Amino acid sequence: MPSFSQLRDMYRLQREAKRVKKELQSIHVEAEAPGVKVVVSGEQEVVSIEIATDVDRTTLPSALKDCLNRALKKAQIVASERMKPVMGQMGMATGQ
Repeated sequence: MPSFSQLRDMYRLQREAKRVKKELQSIHVEAEAPGVKVVVSGEQEVVSIEIATDVDRTTLPSALKDCLNRALKKAQIVASERMKPVMGQMGMATGQ
């Protein structure tokens, strides 16, 4: 059975994780390709997609896919960097 101190620490860590999650909602990362710009939140949700009117429609799908993948990868990196302190306090490996 966990002690009162352990429960208090778990609650504190839970609050910290929620704070970081809320912070990630306001962080935006972007990726661009010719004629395409994608903005993603730190929570890995698409915020906006801009497509230029003169973009070649035959290359649009691959450019859009490339932008989305790069923006999501950046968001994953940002999220993991922000969560490292919380994960470390929980005794989980942080990759360092």
